[in-house]
Amino acid sequence: MAVHVQNKRKLFLDSYHQTNRAQRSREREAVAFIFSGEGGEVICSRRLDHRTIQIFDRQLMELSEHIKTANVEDAVLRQPLHPAARGTLCVTGHHLLFSDREESSPQHFLLLLRNIDAIEKSVENLLGYSTLFSNADHSERMSGSSGTITIKCKDLCVLQLDIPGMEQCLNIARSIETLSCLENVSEMYPFFYRPSDQSLKDQWGLSSTEKHYSQMTDLHDRWRVSSVNRDYSVCPTYPQAVIVPKDINDEMLVKAAKFRHGGRFPVLCYYHRKNGMVIMRSSQPLTGANRKRCREDELLLQAVIDGSDKGYIIDTRSSQQAQQARMTGGGFESKSCYSCWKRLHRQVERGKALQESLIKLVEACGNDSHNMDRWLSKLENSKWLSHVQTALSTAGLLAECVERDGHSVLVHCSEGTDSTLLISTVAQLIMDPCCRTLEGFLALLEREWVQAGHPFQKRCAHSAYSHARLQQESPVFLLLLDCVWQLLHQFPLALGFSEALLLRLATEAYASSYGTFLCNSDKERCVSRVKEKTLCLFQALLRPKERRCYANPLYERTELAIWPSVHPQSLQLWRGYFLRWTQQARHLEEAQEEIRNMVILWEKMALT
Repeated sequence: MAVHVQNKRKLFLDSYHQTNRAQRSREREAVAFIFSGEGGEVICSRRLDHRTIQIFDRQLMELSEHIKTANVEDAVLRQPLHPAARGTLCVTGHHLLFSDREESSPQHFLLLLRNIDAIEKSVENLLGYSTLFSNADHSERMSGSSGTITIKCKDLCVLQLDIPGMEQCLNIARSIETLSCLENVSEMYPFFYRPSDQSLKDQWGLSSTEKHYSQMTDLHDRWRVSSVNRDYSVCPTYPQAVIVPKDINDEMLVKAAKFRHGGRFPVLCYYHRKNGMVIMRSSQPLTGANRKRCREDELLLQAVIDGSDKGYIIDTRSSQQAQQARMTGGGFESKSCYSCWKRLHRQVERGKALQESLIKLVEACGNDSHNMDRWLSKLENSKWLSHVQTALSTAGLLAECVERDGHSVLVHCSEGTDSTLLISTVAQLIMDPCCRTLEGFLALLEREWVQAGHPFQKRCAHSAYSHARLQQESPVFLLLLDCVWQLLHQFPLALGFSEALLLRLATEAYASSYGTFLCNSDKERCVSRVKEKTLCLFQALLRPKERRCYANPLYERTELAIWPSVHPQSLQLWRGYFLRWTQQARHLEEAQEEIRNMVILWEKMALT
């Protein structure tokens, strides 16, 4: 077995080193960006050190069996907003690397394979006609043929590679298809990413349940940190520690967990300092057709509103959906068992409906037709802005219950891992100025999405271009970022971060060099040793250089709540994301950068 693997590695390395020494030097120099940059930009390279070369060679060898053609000369790259370039294309275990032939100022393009959502292949033979290929094997190969690979990325960028030779084209296409869909977490790029200015010894994450609790001293009299889930046996998608009422012991929590879908019993996610009210989140109760009840669950919710006249339950399903869920073992909190709680139904789409909405929107944005009526019709038919409107209005309702009416609220959907997190996050942004700073926002995402068990790996497996059959993909996190962008658009001075941060997070959620969005829960990250073997995105974004890029130069802190308008005329298409690869978006980006530079200059002049 060892000899077989060794032979495979030798064959691959022989293929990789088939070019001359000068060309190989340029390729290795270009690959430096894999370990020092963020990917997807045209940049100037820097030379590799010995340690980085060793990591690169390890990456090549571990996934070499999937690479039949390691590099191709005379390839042509066509990408948005750049002229076509001719040069060398290299395939590594995790990247496509293109290096052009400009000797004076060589440019390199790097694409993380995980960012590829779908590819389309066509081969043109000597007779001048094109043949489209599916993923099936094709035996006919004509000499003198050339191939084109169209690469559709999860960040909505569409690239085209013209590759000489049918066999080389098909080999590279197969490598891309395989390496862009790796399922083994430990084979993914974050486990190989080692920039020289960051270390695995750096702190992983921004906060913890215990630290979050320690910062909210006002609730210590009635609330406690429970480690009932220390081994993830009570709820596999919750973190090891959660905040619960003091009057409820761990034995009661275990029983309440058995009464909630997936064990997600009600836990505290937000404490409103102004009036002491809280937001709780959970999954649906398992009442079923027989209207089962759980005394411990009822006592837990009673302890939440102790001393108050009532609380609200916001169920992000329609009343009909909640009724139907009883037939399959789910359900809702009945008025007779939870007499002090008033249930409100606000349907927030997720799952397949949301994914199909994204696909229709991206299709509309990619339509070359200049007919405005047709464009507006396609935009409306996608229903994406309707989903944004519903999410913002439901989050506004939640914030209103807490901020204006002075009542605690429990939020849940069926599983409690999607629309529940979306609504609670936006509501906290509306109410709490601490969540609107750069660091506060990242800590909020870590607490409400990463630690709270949003299944990133399932939801972000594919974006809008994939031809694969939909399974558990759903752009819930992207919908959150769109809602935050709407807040930023309506309140440009109230948030301490810029649109650039939202764009970066949208890209990283689907394909990242960091381990933050890997796996589907804290338990899975623990099993895969993600926190030990990968770097943390949120920590990287708070480094001084990154902070300057993502801070809002116009930010002015306000203690007031920011109430978004949800009228249709107030909501806009997030052009910076959905039209980001157009010339119009590039002009907007340049204008925003100019404004940023002017504000920074004014600040410096004011200090002097």
